[in-house]
Amino acid sequence: MGNHDLGSSVDTTLVSGSSFLRGHVLRELQMAIGAEHVSIDQAETQEQAADWSWMSKYLQYRDLAVPAADFVVRPGTTADVQAVVRLASDYRIPVVPRGGGSGTQGGTFAPYGGIAVDLTRLNTIVEIDEESLVVTTGAGIDGPTLEAALNEKGLTLAHYPGSYHLGATIGGFIAARGSGVVSTKYGKAEDQVLQVEAVVAPGTVVKTLNVPSHAAGSDLLQTFVGSEGTLGVITEASLRIDPLPEARGFLSFSFPDIFAGMDAGRRIMTARLRPAVIRLYDEADSKKLKDWVGTPFTGTLMVIMCDGDQELVDYELRAITAQAEKAGGTSLGPDVGRIWWDGKYEPYAKGKLPQPPLLYGTFDTVARFSDLPAIYRAKKSAIEAQFADYGARYTAHLSHWYDWGAMIYDRFYVDEPPTDPAEAMALHDRLWDVGIREGISAGGVLNDHHGVGMKLGRFMRLQHGTGFELMRALKDAWDPDGIMNPGKLGFGPPRNSRW
Repeated sequence: MGNHDLGSSVDTTLVSGSSFLRGHVLRELQMAIGAEHVSIDQAETQEQAADWSWMSKYLQYRDLAVPAADFVVRPGTTADVQAVVRLASDYRIPVVPRGGGSGTQGGTFAPYGGIAVDLTRLNTIVEIDEESLVVTTGAGIDGPTLEAALNEKGLTLAHYPGSYHLGATIGGFIAARGSGVVSTKYGKAEDQVLQVEAVVAPGTVVKTLNVPSHAAGSDLLQTFVGSEGTLGVITEASLRIDPLPEARGFLSFSFPDIFAGMDAGRRIMTARLRPAVIRLYDEADSKKLKDWVGTPFTGTLMVIMCDGDQELVDYELRAITAQAEKAGGTSLGPDVGRIWWDGKYEPYAKGKLPQPPLLYGTFDTVARFSDLPAIYRAKKSAIEAQFADYGARYTAHLSHWYDWGAMIYDRFYVDEPPTDPAEAMALHDRLWDVGIREGISAGGVLNDHHGVGMKLGRFMRLQHGTGFELMRALKDAWDPDGIMNPGKLGFGPPRNSRW
């Protein structure tokens, strides 16, 4: 069908029977933000619905449709987004926001149809405040574009996720509580964001306070962070930025097993040292790392990067080495860490990311130090024992560290899944059921930074208990018709929808 304008030839599917309303809404969207920014082309609706989840990739691999919206809109301003949300509220039409589509949880799926809101035109850098070290930018700008502009001024956002070169946007970072490879020092998206502007139903623009640290009541900012479009559409954000580091230093260690490595990471973090990177790989993941990045070691491997001024880097390298050796670590020198840093995006390069027909999934469970060993044992045992008939494999590394714990980035693989799509999807879900339940039972939280989307919604009540009803009550109060990204975060379908 392609883009339509008011002077185009009439599409009879939009003026007959139950499709009349869609034609009417199409024309209203065109009038609201410009016909050139509205599409009903099936290829475009499919593109907007797709993400990097196994579910999406598998459906595409099998030439099956991804659950998609009826319309794609590409607003260029907050006022445009406001007009779209207001129209959607009038007609009770679902609204599905989308940044770069690099999510892994089906967050851009549109199971109830509606309007896909492509935010990538909101890509203007509004201000770089070099005095306060704050950048304000449209939510649709991608990470590399913003980083290049900051680097020209000797600054950095210091947010380098695996999706960095896959189109990930600032709004997506915030909406899914995203994390990057240097989060151990610089924090995740929720630590970096200072203020957001968002559009909520029925088309109201909201701007949070200009600083996040205050005693002026509850924190509206962090209510938007991690909400995945279910409360509103983030259109602009102000974030903390940092000076580019003067120096970087690297370390690497081997350990007798993953648990000794966990203890080393615990010692480093509870000593309140601040490396920018700690990556701890089990034996299976270190083999993948060697193949993908070229690190010359297999076994339990830890790589570390410290940055800042040279004096600080030198001190931290010495102090971290002492803590790692107390936990049984053996130094492998700086080169392994440097190779890792230089190749950190290689696992996400074309042809290296897992693809169907391989069946796979990434759990990324976050927990306290005291719970990490039991979580790793329970999940590895459950996946490899309960799915032995399928030859299921489990690998893991720990990649984001906190004062109190760390995140296990663990993944399952089934090399030869069932060929029937329904059976393959069912096996995928059973693997997730087992892995998530084992992780929660052992003290973990279901994920650190990939978000919930549609894929993990069914676990939200199990994870939060009675707290989930409070979250749902907030959703109902802000979005009484349930049109904002329905089906995500376990909130279910839209209410009272006539769509």
